[in-house]
Amino acid sequence: MSNLVAELNSLDFSVYIGGPLQAAVQAQNAASMAQVSFIQSIGFEEGASPTDPKKLRYVDFNYSKSVPNPDYDAAATTGPNSIKFLEKEVEIKVPFLTMLSIPSIRIEEMTIDFNAKLTSTETKSVSSEFAASAELGINYKIVNFKASASYKRTSVTGSNVEKTYNLGVHVRAVNDEIPAGLDRILTMLEDSITSVNE
Repeated sequence: MSNLVAELNSLDFSVYIGGPLQAAVQAQNAASMAQVSFIQSIGFEEGASPTDPKKLRYVDFNYSKSVPNPDYDAAATTGPNSIKFLEKEVEIKVPFLTMLSIPSIRIEEMTIDFNAKLTSTETKSVSSEFAASAELGINYKIVNFKASASYKRTSVTGSNVEKTYNLGVHVRAVNDEIPAGLDRILTMLEDSITSVNE
């Protein structure tokens, strides 16, 4: 059990938990900067010179509109006064940003699942070794006999710890509401839509 406790104490939870959190913060920051870049590149166009401020980009529409003829005379049968409605060309200037969906991604929820599985296994190895030798010699009718034997027993005990780590990160991102300041700007731009009668 002491090995398992030591293994658990050696885990750097600041990496397993702080790493995904830091990645989420960086992703949120990147999403915000992407929104700013989108507004600058799509909603504005460069001035006449590099020192001139950027100008708001507009989309121009032209269409024909029927308007009452102010000189209409019901008694007239011919001429301009006999025409009840006149066709006029109308030009509409619409800020480009008001026609687009501005990207606004927000990380709403993040769940970090970290599972550490440690399995401790004790091992024991026992080995035995037996060796014997004998010598028989005759010298002047005197018998000499020598015998020797040795026995060795070795025992090794150890423990192995198997480690299995699983890290799961669940991120839920939603399309956030437009910030209050940007919403006011878009409202002002909508109010600036103009129609010009040609």
